[in-house]
Amino acid sequence: MNNQPVDVNTSQSFFPKVSVVIPIYNGEAELPDLLSCLLWQTYPKDQVEYLLVDNNSSDRTLSILNTKAENSPITICPLSENNIQSSYAARNTGIKAATGEIIAFTDADCRPQPQWLNTLIQPFRNSEVVIVAGEIQALPGKNILEKFADKQETLSQKHTLAHKFCSYGQTANLGIRRTIFNSSGLFRPYLTTGGDADICWRILKGNLGKLEFAPNAIVQHRHRVTIKELSSQWRRYGRSNRYLHELHGVDLMREMTPGEYRYRLFRWLLKELPKASIKNIFGKADFVDLLSTPIGLFTANARSQGQREAKLLENAKMIEYLHD
Repeated sequence: MNNQPVDVNTSQSFFPKVSVVIPIYNGEAELPDLLSCLLWQTYPKDQVEYLLVDNNSSDRTLSILNTKAENSPITICPLSENNIQSSYAARNTGIKAATGEIIAFTDADCRPQPQWLNTLIQPFRNSEVVIVAGEIQALPGKNILEKFADKQETLSQKHTLAHKFCSYGQTANLGIRRTIFNSSGLFRPYLTTGGDADICWRILKGNLGKLEFAPNAIVQHRHRVTIKELSSQWRRYGRSNRYLHELHGVDLMREMTPGEYRYRLFRWLLKELPKASIKNIFGKADFVDLLSTPIGLFTANARSQGQREAKLLENAKMIEYLHD
């Protein structure tokens, strides 16, 4: 895997037809900012189509998409996936309708930067490269939970690219060569989390090609702002651990014992908190540093809970295939 930045200003830049697939569920509030980001992409407009797939929303998502498609300077193709409530099923619907040589993925709550597509596509000049992962950065946030996640770089691809089982990229910022789906199959449509790792691992473990990292292909994403949202996020990570264990034999995350939790908490109260408080007084630490350990323990517990309670349904093992 090549971790070097790609120079999009090189004379070797090329512009194959690209299909951007974005699953959307109740995304009415996200659409104005998302569509603005798509409009400002520097990639040649006649070489990209945006397949926005409504996944059975109950708000005005689909009607807004239909209206925007009629009056937009970029090619917007509204689609619907109403049979299966899953972002992966929605992505499959987009892939099947795509005409591009490269399929790029992001999400409705992401904000692709203007050079995103331009930079994400360039590594595909190498015919051996079949997956390109771009970087995910946080949108500016003031909430303590957002600042904690930002300091931990929770969303960064560097965590998934360094996965001890096999590298993978998150679908919030990912490109895959379309022809590869003929061999690997599409996403598992009934899977509810972990599908990005699953598709990358099926491609890479099947020796179908290489993955490359494009760190300057940036999309921004907001962190969770409430305890409820944070808990849901980390329980989902735990469920993903369980599902990938069942599908690929990945080791389950070791859970901390009650004694370990108590030790970490008392250590924080008696040692870390006083030390961080003194640093805070002298301006050498901020409020996030004071609460880093308890928030970390909270997210670890939520992840453990998700891993314990998850059960992979039989239909979630099914792989859908692309038939040209």
